[in-house]
Amino acid sequence: MGLCPKCDSDCREEPLSDPETTLLTTPLDALHRELGGKMVPFAGYAMPVQYPQGVLGEHLHTRSAAGLFDVSHMGQATIEADDPAALLEELVPGDIKGLGVGRTRYSVFTNEAGGILDDLMISKLAPGKLFLVVNAACKDADFAHLQARLGGRADIRVLADRALLALQGPKAAEVMAGLYDGAEAQPFMTIREAGVAGIPCLITRSGYTGEDGYEISVPADKAEKLARLLLGLGGVKPIGLGARDSLRLEAGLCLYGSDIDTTTTPVEGAIAWIIGKRRREQGGYPGADTVTRQLAEGAPRLRVGIRPLGRAPARAHTAITDLDGTVIGEVTSGGFGPSVDGPVAMGYVPAAFAAPGTPLRLMVRGKALEAAVAPLPFVPHHYFKG
Repeated sequence: MGLCPKCDSDCREEPLSDPETTLLTTPLDALHRELGGKMVPFAGYAMPVQYPQGVLGEHLHTRSAAGLFDVSHMGQATIEADDPAALLEELVPGDIKGLGVGRTRYSVFTNEAGGILDDLMISKLAPGKLFLVVNAACKDADFAHLQARLGGRADIRVLADRALLALQGPKAAEVMAGLYDGAEAQPFMTIREAGVAGIPCLITRSGYTGEDGYEISVPADKAEKLARLLLGLGGVKPIGLGARDSLRLEAGLCLYGSDIDTTTTPVEGAIAWIIGKRRREQGGYPGADTVTRQLAEGAPRLRVGIRPLGRAPARAHTAITDLDGTVIGEVTSGGFGPSVDGPVAMGYVPAAFAAPGTPLRLMVRGKALEAAVAPLPFVPHHYFKG
């Protein structure tokens, strides 16, 4: 059960075995194969979609204990300048100037139409230094964008020599507690520089599952050592991209390229909360006029949660209709939600159809299935607020 994030459907692909493949690999590639990972292409990398436990078991284990994800394919970079926050605000709508040292914020790069080029995490390591994590499929374009717009005024360094691990689940803090001082008390959306088993790491209390957890930036040549250490603690199990997708879907979190992209604004994508009061008033980022107008007047369409009323899941690109059969939108992510024991989906509908409880129909294999708009998330978030 669950979706392969590569194809947004039940994955039937055989493990990669061609030694001449041009796919990139992460520093944990050998470990994935040793652990029985089923490797599939994703964002130009060979990545494990699941392990022998299977997507359903991996999903439920993360919700009940702690799972370890390899997200080393994502892009990491630093920006250093006298005031890097002011520079970055030229490209994102978030309040980066107000970000305190040791704090992390979620934001997006926008284009001149207010569309989303990518979403990213921004952390302030020091008054003159920011740390960014961007999506794997967009990282080359993101770094080129940063260099083109800010390169003459800031030192932008791509951290190609670092890996990224994510430890997620209700027992993640218990696991991390013995590895560095202050792990359990570290609040959600903060970053710490800490030594773990003698390895210098950047540790953010954040994640992509809706559960408590940590994302750990580690030197690439030490990634396998750290991964093996974590897998030996507190029942931690390896988790693949299939469960990562079903977990984030239940948590109502966007997948770039599916739920948000260059055709969607932050308002349409239902993430307008990333734009603080000052940025709403002052603008100053690409597409600000469009976004400000939508904030004031409303967007023509909105991303919503959708609950099919039967047991059949609605996959991405499923047409959404009103009760008269008129197509009004499309599912952007969908599948089986193991924690809710039923199908869940997200998609875009006109604003008039966005209220929770609004009846819809989903065209699945030529049949109109009953559904309704549902509040997001489908599963409550369990972030540690301190």
